Amino acid sequence: MTIVIASLALLLAAAFGICCLLLAAFIGSLLYMVVLHHRLKHEGLEHEEGLLLTPLPPDGALPHVVVQVPSFNEGPVLRRGVEAAARLDWPRDRLHIQILDDSTDETAELARTVAAELRSKGYDVVALQRTERIGFKGGALHEAMQKTPHDYFAIFDVDYVPPVDFLRRCMRVFVAEPDTAFVQARFDFLNPHENALTEMQMVTLDAHLGIEQATRYWAGHPLPFNGTCGIWQRAAIEAGGGWKGDTVTEDLDLTYRGWVKGWRAVFLTSVAVPGELPADTGTWLRQQQRWQDGFRHVSMRMFPVILRSRSMSLAAKGAALLHLCMSLNQPVLLVGVVSGLLAGFLAPTLVPLLLAVFGVTLAWVLVCATTFLRAGHNFLRDGEMPPLRFAAVLLRFVGAQVATVGRSLFVHLKKAIAPAKPIVFDRTPKRGG
Repeated sequence: MTIVIASLALLLAAAFGICCLLLAAFIGSLLYMVVLHHRLKHEGLEHEEGLLLTPLPPDGALPHVVVQVPSFNEGPVLRRGVEAAARLDWPRDRLHIQILDDSTDETAELARTVAAELRSKGYDVVALQRTERIGFKGGALHEAMQKTPHDYFAIFDVDYVPPVDFLRRCMRVFVAEPDTAFVQARFDFLNPHENALTEMQMVTLDAHLGIEQATRYWAGHPLPFNGTCGIWQRAAIEAGGGWKGDTVTEDLDLTYRGWVKGWRAVFLTSVAVPGELPADTGTWLRQQQRWQDGFRHVSMRMFPVILRSRSMSLAAKGAALLHLCMSLNQPVLLVGVVSGLLAGFLAPTLVPLLLAVFGVTLAWVLVCATTFLRAGHNFLRDGEMPPLRFAAVLLRFVGAQVATVGRSLFVHLKKAIAPAKPIVFDRTPKRGG
């Protein structure tokens, strides 16, 4: 029995070590993105500047643009989002606004009221309301696209407030590079300094957008659509098989289905659209869980598709698979924690070694995460946050990751002992203001 226990402890310790190695590789990829970012930044920003200097055709020759504003029980924030869409600088006879409203509360009546008010002022605004929320946001986008013949679709989650010149700037990309699948603008924030949680989100999202997404675009890697603040063209949506509602991350799903078909996207660092950040921990944790679950779902779906693709180069496949493998960080962490604890319990003599491996991995993760987050902040905010305050944000980030893992463990244990349930889109509440 002692030999069996010792063997099991060694096996668990090996699993712990492998998980630590995988986590080090995942987080190390972010450090690689920082290096690549500095290498490509000058040329990338010059190219972006050139795209945004591309002249637009005269107003009479501009394409029709459909602005889609998805909504589900959003309350008063809906008015702000739709009115911001109506203020976009584009010929009024070529600007069409669709409120994709699946609301089951008083927001449904508000959507009809706002649409009627704007129509009375000469805007083409329609509230498309469904009695059944089939396919969630992806289903709403799919159904709405069938109701218009036009080719360009600007998508804004209802809490985002696009600047007036958004279309005038972003549509230049399609003039310069007509085969672009979509143009993705950068998020900015309406409430970044509301509390410690929103400051932490600002820093992490700045790194994701300014370092990771910008560099993916500059390097020719897969660029995921962020679900909002972007413009798609119909041909790319149709080539990717259209919007689908069988995942809660319909944006990532369509991105990769289009990528496999050869469609590429453009990310603009200098076009920013402010939106609202979740200001309470419970809401933020539910949002993170939804994103993590959706990311894993799309990754499992797309792994075999990418591997079988004959049109993608080995380099493109490698970049895509590396990105999708990031969806495994949470399961790997959970397996590593459980394996390490069990190995230490079964064989206390292994504890010093396990702690040493854990300490080295933790130090590496902190170095990579700090470098990645600070690089994003420096790039987009010019280092406006002093080092001590940034250190406090970093501590908040570490605490948030621990809370995320804890919630994930609870969710997965609950799923393991409870009957399987259908996919549910857990909306992130918006407060407006």
